[in-house]
Amino acid sequence: MPDVRAFVQAHEVFTLRDLSKALRLSPRAALDRVKYHRHLGRLKTVTKGVYAAVPTGHDVRNFHPDRFLVAATIRPDAIFSHHAALELLGAAHSDWNVCTVFTTSLRPPVSVGSVEIRFLNHPPALVRKGLERLGTREEPRLRVTLRITGPERTLLDGFRQPRWAGGPEELVESATGLGTLDLKLLLRLLEAYDEKLLWGATGWFLERYQRQFFVPLGYLTTLEKRRPKSPHYLLRSQRGGVMASRWNVILPESVMREKGSGEV
Repeated sequence: MPDVRAFVQAHEVFTLRDLSKALRLSPRAALDRVKYHRHLGRLKTVTKGVYAAVPTGHDVRNFHPDRFLVAATIRPDAIFSHHAALELLGAAHSDWNVCTVFTTSLRPPVSVGSVEIRFLNHPPALVRKGLERLGTREEPRLRVTLRITGPERTLLDGFRQPRWAGGPEELVESATGLGTLDLKLLLRLLEAYDEKLLWGATGWFLERYQRQFFVPLGYLTTLEKRRPKSPHYLLRSQRGGVMASRWNVILPESVMREKGSGEV
């Protein structure tokens, strides 16, 4: 009999197709093996066709596999983004119950315990230019390598879609923990997205944390020239807030109250 146990021990999360291919089993035979090991409490179904190995001594009912491994197994082309990227970069200020990935093949959300994995379209501006991987990097996790958005891309994607980053306050507080920013790459990303609001929001952030990220005055001037011509809300649904006048961006009061190292 093919060594299913050895395969399971080496793969925390896998698909039925992975098992079938690795052990040269027919889909039916692979499914029979999975059912057998599920009955023994060694495997747990994550979603249709996707299974997780249950560590020895764990109750299958209370065990939840690593959300990142699950997402990468379901979509091997996944690029972890927004709050998920902040977590993988070690910058997230708090835990959050949504894990997002960019992928070329969408599917309904998948729940892993209290966490929901969301599959998002790549930003249209990057797709049009063939730049879906711009500003991404590889990061090891357990026995696999994940692709994630780097600090610069994570900051911009967070401003584009704050809800997937845990909200503006969580984004800004987490982004201050990114350590360093490649300002040249950041500018290239801003040009690729070419969204007025994004130029303004990024300019506000970099001015606020100018000393921390070593931002030259001339760089801020470059961003200021591309800001919105009229005031724009960071959140489309937002009402009220505080205007960052230099940048023509209206931000939530909670964000503006955060301590910065530069003028607002």
